[in-house]
Amino acid sequence: MEKKILIEKFFEKYGNRSLEPVLFFSPGRVNLIGEHTDYNGGFVFPCALDYGTYLAVRKTTSGMLRFSTLNFSDDFSTAVADSYSKSGNKWTNYPLGVINEFAGRGIRVSGLELLFFGDVPNGAGLSSSASIEIVTAVAVNELFNAGLSMLELVKLGQRAENVFVGMNCGIMDQFAVGFGLDDHAIFLNCDTLKYENVPVKLGNCELIITNTNKRRGLTDSKYNERRGECEKAVELLQAYKPIRNLSELGPGEISALDTYITDPVIRKRAKHVVSENGRVLEAVKVLSENNLKRFGELMNQSHDSLMEDYEVTGMELDTLVYEGRKLPGVIGTRMTGAGFGGCTVSIVEKEHAAAFIETLGTTYTEKTGLKPDFYRPRIGNGAGRL
Repeated sequence: MEKKILIEKFFEKYGNRSLEPVLFFSPGRVNLIGEHTDYNGGFVFPCALDYGTYLAVRKTTSGMLRFSTLNFSDDFSTAVADSYSKSGNKWTNYPLGVINEFAGRGIRVSGLELLFFGDVPNGAGLSSSASIEIVTAVAVNELFNAGLSMLELVKLGQRAENVFVGMNCGIMDQFAVGFGLDDHAIFLNCDTLKYENVPVKLGNCELIITNTNKRRGLTDSKYNERRGECEKAVELLQAYKPIRNLSELGPGEISALDTYITDPVIRKRAKHVVSENGRVLEAVKVLSENNLKRFGELMNQSHDSLMEDYEVTGMELDTLVYEGRKLPGVIGTRMTGAGFGGCTVSIVEKEHAAAFIETLGTTYTEKTGLKPDFYRPRIGNGAGRL
């Protein structure tokens, strides 16, 4: 969105044209490979997108926090306080949760007028929630001279989502949104938070993100159930090895799962996490060798594992992936995000991109009755002031 349009919309909403708002942007993210490994202390490989959340914000002396968005008519106001409470399932719980985290650190936010606009589709698995959290965190940090580092803001955003919103997410989304870099993906160890920005050279290919447009609320999905199953696997495997999380097992130790985990469902969950970690490590290596063909094969294997062992895909995602694989120029395609709907990410040769979108769109609608949305993003920078 153009700055002048956002500023004009802000004035239309809040008045007082004598004081311009400050503008911030925070990207969405897509995870290229490494799914459901982050909360298991594993490796992930996300990148920030040039789609995201815009925020126009202005300090006031009103003693009120006023939230508004251009995406839908759902304004919310609350008095400035020392702490805040969640309000139903409103979108404003994400920025309010962040402000609550600042308050808990003794950084009391005075009156604010906030206007958000997002071009990341809500609930699509491209991390619109983390985008909102981090754009709010960066803005509050700057406007109130809080002096927190980006890593502290990332952790603050994750805590807001875990504790305030009640979504037990890992740290990958907030990290990718905060630390993204143009034309690079982030190779992140979610246990140590050690990371490396790795160049993504797609050559004659491009990223295409496809939204199933199947709505799914993460908090209501089986996400928290999967976390519990992984924690159970760790308990059982401690008879084999004193591990804190599943990602302490290497791909060569998958055979131990058969010995120590008798429950077939728990065993499958653990198998996905351990094998997916191995795929991320190989994916980063082959990308540095410009072996995009092998990277695509690993993406395909990742989806197969998410379908068979982790069981988080569903008919809509599987239709996009398996019909997409049949089309010319498709290097690799997989679900991205938590699953149960949301998006796929594909690497497609540029000369076949338009045909991929047209053919897959038609096939998907015929098989599901839903109309997909396609995005052709650039890999962009992390959150900051515009």
